[in-house]
Amino acid sequence: MNWPQHRSWPLGFVAMAALGAILLWKHPPGKESLSAQATLGKLIFHDTGLSASGQQSCATCHIASLGHASSKGIEPGGENMQQPGLRNVPSLRYLKFNQAFQRDGEGKVSGGFFWDGRADSLQSQAGEPFLNPDEMANRSKAEVVLKLQQSAYASRFVTLFGKAIWDDSEKAFAAMTQALASYQQEDPVFASFNSKFDRVMRGEDKFTPEQERGWRLFTGEDKANCAACHPAQSDNPKVAALFTDFSYDNLGVPRNPLIAANRDAKFHDLGLCAAKLENAQNKPTTGECGAFKVPSLRNIAVRRVFFHNARFSDLREVIAFYASRDTDPSRWYGSSSQRFNDVPGRYQNNVNSSEIPYDQSAGEAARLSEQDIDDLLAFLHTLSDADLTAAKPPPAVSKGLPKSTVYAGR
Repeated sequence: MNWPQHRSWPLGFVAMAALGAILLWKHPPGKESLSAQATLGKLIFHDTGLSASGQQSCATCHIASLGHASSKGIEPGGENMQQPGLRNVPSLRYLKFNQAFQRDGEGKVSGGFFWDGRADSLQSQAGEPFLNPDEMANRSKAEVVLKLQQSAYASRFVTLFGKAIWDDSEKAFAAMTQALASYQQEDPVFASFNSKFDRVMRGEDKFTPEQERGWRLFTGEDKANCAACHPAQSDNPKVAALFTDFSYDNLGVPRNPLIAANRDAKFHDLGLCAAKLENAQNKPTTGECGAFKVPSLRNIAVRRVFFHNARFSDLREVIAFYASRDTDPSRWYGSSSQRFNDVPGRYQNNVNSSEIPYDQSAGEAARLSEQDIDDLLAFLHTLSDADLTAAKPPPAVSKGLPKSTVYAGR
């Protein structure tokens, strides 16, 4: 069965979006001080000593100048920093507005943390990398707590949580993840809402002609239809547009041969279908196999790799993939017969193939022209936070496949 369709926007969407200023939420001017708990979380976030290798912290993979995302995508980790990862490192920015995984009355799923929604909160998500053998690779919570107890900021734990905090590893580990969540919730850099897009919506700036065309394409339903999954307006009067509907989708992204696990032709990352969800009542259906979380597009232009499997390293190529996945499948998969080569055959009907722009056939003219793609790219650049547009990002350590590279198989 096909993946459930995303909601459509009314014809007056663009006009309503022009009134977006009343929906914007921003922090007061000036630097905001963090609570003691959030300050502790910041120290933990940057501490490489909490990993088995002594070389990896949260900040190692979530780089501030890249919107708290990764320069590599598939980050190595483990005890010797040689264990290959499986998925692209997601951005942490604007994540505090996400909610727990849920299924509505029609059966559609949304929310949840990680690409497969398996964690129900920022706090829950924060704890997993410490125990993941592919990441920080600690063998137990007690091992992490011992490292915290020996850290330079151990006294802060005692001040905040009492002298008995070290007597119970479960409670001490939970205190650590609580502090990390507080840091992400309180520090304005994780949700600044100060991009050019935000300034335009507040009437403080204007789009260039190219950006304006891209904005209209983005919100229009007839060609790009981006806002179907990445809405450019918010349902919350206190929060600006997050450019995600928190849903899941199966896009048939090409297989990435740079992922070590993909050397086994029988291996497939099934996303939501393979998730070990905290709430067992939300058990995915077979129709959700191969679906992954729809990310926010804020700061997408400073990302180095894209999609759950880090298959692309060029944002323009990402847009081109959306535009011509079905009209020119050979460009992306090697041949039409190998379409959706990262989705097992029994689940390929789950790939979104009926929603614009995916409702075309091979040989048809793609709805988006090369100029349209350039215009959309120009608009996406307006979604970058001010600190990221002003700062020069670090050089990429490694990239994905070259532009327009196709491959067939593992």
